Parts: sequence; structure tokens; C-alpha cells
Amino acid sequence: MHHTTAMLIELGAIILALGLLGRLAGRVGFSPIPLYLLAGLAFGHGGILPLQASEEFVATGAEIGVILLLLLLGLEYSASELVTNLKTQYPSGAVDFVLNAVPGAVAALILGWGPVAAVALAGVTWISSSGVIAKVLGDLGRLGNRETPVVLGILVIEDLAMAVYLPILTALLAGVSLAGGAVTLLISLGTVGAVLYLALRHGRLISRAVSSDSAEMLLLVVLGLTLLVAGLAQELQVSAAVGAFLVGIALSGEVAEGASSLLTPLRDLFAAVFFVFFGLSTDPADIPPVLVPALLLAAVTTLTKVATGWYAARRAGIQGGGRWRAGGTLVARGEFSIVIAGLAVAVEPRIGPMATAYVLILVVLGPLTARFTEPLARRVVASRAGDRCSESAAEPKPPESASAIV
Repeated sequence: MHHTTAMLIELGAIILALGLLGRLAGRVGFSPIPLYLLAGLAFGHGGILPLQASEEFVATGAEIGVILLLLLLGLEYSASELVTNLKTQYPSGAVDFVLNAVPGAVAALILGWGPVAAVALAGVTWISSSGVIAKVLGDLGRLGNRETPVVLGILVIEDLAMAVYLPILTALLAGVSLAGGAVTLLISLGTVGAVLYLALRHGRLISRAVSSDSAEMLLLVVLGLTLLVAGLAQELQVSAAVGAFLVGIALSGEVAEGASSLLTPLRDLFAAVFFVFFGLSTDPADIPPVLVPALLLAAVTTLTKVATGWYAARRAGIQGGGRWRAGGTLVARGEFSIVIAGLAVAVEPRIGPMATAYVLILVVLGPLTARFTEPLARRVVASRAGDRCSESAAEPKPPESASAIV
């Protein structure tokens, strides 16, 4: 009884603190993710007041948070939209991978963490935060901008790439042989292909089977189906998060809209718990040794993400300001970076503190780059144009010819 009482008190304190931190972040105009991470650091191992009674429950809640994050993301897209995005924007997705995954891999190798950790850190630096970016686009009133579909296209390609990347990473972390890893990848690709096929051909039938006039029944069926598929995916060595994402893609129309409105509060609650749990599992004393590498890596990958967005917008025929806005919007990292680091900490414990510091930096910097990259770029361009005019005005004019004088 004493343990149950202590757990309830700790959970109540955690949820209340999350609510207060979320309100504070909303007033300041930033994502609450860095505050959640800091709260986890403060009350985790090595923190001010370590929590113990509720640790197991928080760990389970964190797993549910990842599943709901990916489910809600999948509900935002239809299978046809995903296929169209893949056909039109795969070159931009390839550029995104090269520019942003390579710095993470190189950093891990320079730090001496080994090839498996290099694959993990490459994923941490590669994937932008869909949740943070969606919130920033809404806050800035850019959902109707011409460059927004380009930004969302990049995010969709990254999310789909996770269906391939996460099984590979899981196999590497488990020390599976090349043949075993190939089987896992084939299972993952087969699962993704089957779900996309069912969603394209029979999406209406699936949605009709799940649909219900009762909000309670709809919530129970969608949530139960998602957890079941996520668990089966995990059993097949495919990420539970990818399984949840595929369930979201398979649902469409009114079912997707209804499920999204019902599950959004649950997602927000458990996603906050997930970020807190990651902070709880990281010792604050481990962050200072990796702070300088995290800052350098954040600086490099900020530039590479801006370059990615600029290139993708240019391919889509978007002019000047829209290119810079697209680049600045993609900078934020968040949930996927933490998920990847959470998988890899068993092999290389230093990835946890590194990812925490890295995400803290970019989740704060991301909304700033989204807001100020375009004005800064315009100012730089105008300054250079002014310098050229000054230089041309300062150049001595050639003497006039005699005929001109006459």
C-alpha cells in the first residue's frame, strides 16, 4: 500500500509539473520539449530529487507516448499522399540524408564510439521533429504557404525512411548476423508494402470496419488496434513506432479525423511522459563532457538542414524567401532523435547525454531559425548588394574620349 501511495503522489507531481511547464512554454512561445527534458534531468538518476516509486509506470507510459506520437502522425497522411511525395521528392530526401546523417556518423567515429554508434548518431542528426515543426508552422501562420508542402514532404520521407532505418539499427544493436539483419529488413519492407497496398486499395473498407458513431467505441477500437499492431511489430523485430505509424496511414476520412481529435490529448500526455522518462534515465553529470561536441554538431547540422530545405524548395520552383523559410523550419530535432538514442544507449551509454544536449539545443533553436532565417538572409543579401553598389561607385571612371568632349 505504501508503494502505491508513493507512486500516486509521484505521478500526480509529475503530471502537474508537466502541465505548469507546458503553460510556461506556451506563454514564452517555445516548444515545451526542452522543459520536459530538463524536468527529467532534475528528478532522474543523479538529479535533485530522484523518483523511484513511479519509475516503472513512467517507463511504460513512455513506450505508449512513442506509439501515440507515430499513430497521430500517420493519421495526418493518406497512402496516396505518401506515394505522391515519394515520387516527387525522393531526390530532396536523398540530399537530406547525405547532408544530415553524415555529420552524426562522422562525429561518432571521431569520438571513438564505433560503427554501430555511428549509425545511431547518424539517425539522431538526420531526422527533424515532425511534432515541433507542425506546431511552429501553425504558430507562425504558415500552413497555407507555398513552401509548407515541401517541408511536410521532407518530413514524410524521413518518417517512411524510419521503417527501413529502425529495423536495421535494432538488428545492429542486437548483434544480429548479416543474414538475420537482411531477414528483419525484408520483413519490415514487406510489412510496409502490405500496409500501403491495403491502405491504397482497401482503405475505405478498413476505415468502415473501425468506424463507430460512439466516440468511446472508436477510441477503444483504434487505441486497441494500434497497441496490438505495435506489439506484433515489435515481436517481428520491426519497430513498434513504425507499426503505429502504419496503422495511422491505413485509416482515412472521418475515422482518421475522429480518432485524431480523441487521441490528441492522450498523445500529448504520454509524449510528455516520454520526454520526461528520457531525461530521468540520463545523469546530468554526463552532459558537460559532451556539451562542446553537441554544440558543434548542432551548429553544423543547423546549416545542413537549412541547405536541405533551400534545395527542396528550389526544386519545387519556390523563390527566394520561401526557400529560406523552408530551410529554417526544418532545423528542430525532437522525438525521433530521442527514440533512436533511447535504443542505442545500451550499446554506447554516452549517446544518451549527447542526444539530450543536442535535442535541447536544437529544439530551442528550431523555432528561432523558422522565424528569423528568412529576414536574416534578406538582410545579408541586401548588405552584399549594397557593398557591390558602393564598390562600383568607388571605381574610377575611364576618361572621356576627345570625340565625346566635342
